[in-house]
Amino acid sequence: MHRTRIKICGITREQDLQAAVAAGADALGFVFYPKSPRYVSPQRFSELSRHLPPFVSATALFVNASVDEVRAVVAAGPVALLQFHGDETPQECAAIAAAVQRPFVRAYRVKPDTTAADLIESEAQYRAASSWCSGLLLDTWVDAYGGAGKVFDWSLIPKELAPRVVLSGGLSVHNVTGAVALVRPFAVDISSGVEASKGIKDARLIDAFVDAVRAADVTFESRAHHEHPIEHRR
Repeated sequence: MHRTRIKICGITREQDLQAAVAAGADALGFVFYPKSPRYVSPQRFSELSRHLPPFVSATALFVNASVDEVRAVVAAGPVALLQFHGDETPQECAAIAAAVQRPFVRAYRVKPDTTAADLIESEAQYRAASSWCSGLLLDTWVDAYGGAGKVFDWSLIPKELAPRVVLSGGLSVHNVTGAVALVRPFAVDISSGVEASKGIKDARLIDAFVDAVRAADVTFESRAHHEHPIEHRR
């Protein structure tokens, strides 16, 4: 069965980290954008990351950061993946990733006039620029950096791209089952949708979100089994 990976982003407290791990999150996101209410310093990240168990990875989110700023974070703790959420060009992402020897995902903020061809072209540009590129994270366009907490039109994601993307933007306990069932992304990423207030997570919402994603996985697998029973018996 395909298991949709889950990232809980915007971790600022030890108890929230532990709640996400206990719920079954695959990755945790830490925001290194000083203007964000979820910002953590490299020193704070170093403290929090000591509580990460094996096989739960840390993603570091940056907005137009310098190479030196990214280096400081990578030196502070076990960063497995970089997430670029600003105006970074393919070449800038490639240069930073090469400098710190870490793979990256590029956040693509989907606008109302974005087309499927735009998404495919963007992914191709970043992959062509760097072997460190792991793909796109699709978020909703707003006139600001960081997560918007708003949904975009998931139906424009081309089926050939969907299995490689991280789906973000306005996900919640209430809509993620439908989103995963429709898009079938590789992973989902949530921050504000599991918060009691900005930067403060709600353990019950994290549990419910993970359960909702798993429900979508089970539903999809069951549907596929009924549609192709012979293939599933092989």
